[in-house]
Amino acid sequence: MRLLVTGGAGFIGSNFIRHILSTYSDCRIVNLDKLTYCGNRENLKDIEANKNYEFVKGDIADERLVRRLVKDCDVILNFAAESHVDRSIEDPSEFIRTNVYGVYTLLEAAKRYMTKMFVQVSTDEVFGSIEKGSFREDDALRPNSPYSATKASGDLLARSYFATYKLPVIITRSSNNFGPYQYPEKIIPLFITNALKNKKLPVYADGMNVREWLYVLDNCEAIDVVMRKGAPGEIYNIGSGHETTNLELTYAIIDILGKDKSLIEFVKDRPGHDKRYSLDIAKMRSLGWRPRHDFKEALRLTVDWYRQNETWWREGSNA
Repeated sequence: MRLLVTGGAGFIGSNFIRHILSTYSDCRIVNLDKLTYCGNRENLKDIEANKNYEFVKGDIADERLVRRLVKDCDVILNFAAESHVDRSIEDPSEFIRTNVYGVYTLLEAAKRYMTKMFVQVSTDEVFGSIEKGSFREDDALRPNSPYSATKASGDLLARSYFATYKLPVIITRSSNNFGPYQYPEKIIPLFITNALKNKKLPVYADGMNVREWLYVLDNCEAIDVVMRKGAPGEIYNIGSGHETTNLELTYAIIDILGKDKSLIEFVKDRPGHDKRYSLDIAKMRSLGWRPRHDFKEALRLTVDWYRQNETWWREGSNA
């Protein structure tokens, strides 16, 4: 089976590629990545010599390049995305180009060459915020940031290609991921690396916003299950069930590193900040998947990874 993985030099994509190559001997992967600030070929340096792996530098919005790569692939897995909420608030234009037009370009090529499966990798943020309970796959989309709005747009476009053209599209929506190779702009790697440098940890507002945290390897395994067992036209929520406030998360990182709570700095809340995310994952469980990693242990493993890979994050974050 030949896979086209877009955004494979990024956080989740690189972990997914490593998972596939270490699990299956019959999969060949072409990794298409633009290598923006958060895409790093070093993330996959250990597998560059693998005969089943090929890297191509390029943009998913480049129609000619995408057609050439899609023509010879069986499955497309679209991890490519602009994903940082704060950056989307400052300038939504690149988010629209990649998360909407880029998805359109991939879908058109998949339709042209009758790709066997198209997996659109998305986020729980498309649902917006939920006060009680958990979002189900068929709940309404109410995105509250330019980032989540562009991801919702890409999802809806992908769904329309199934409904209109019968393109075998599957959408996954995961809760907040964490783990190795995450660029230090998201809260967990940012707070770990800041604490290691004895810099302040900027907590928005009162720190009571709640997130459901999923170890990235669990998400990669879930996407693999969806690719092999999922039904075309379906959406699958991928979560852990572990919810924590941003402040509790900050305390946990500080405790693991043995740092002082005086590093915490409360800052002005960002516009449109969702209060709580939570996903119902019964549909994924019906496919035989469940998360394997305990949150506390996975967080400790993540902290240890950043401790042991200082060169990677210092170069990646210009620290």
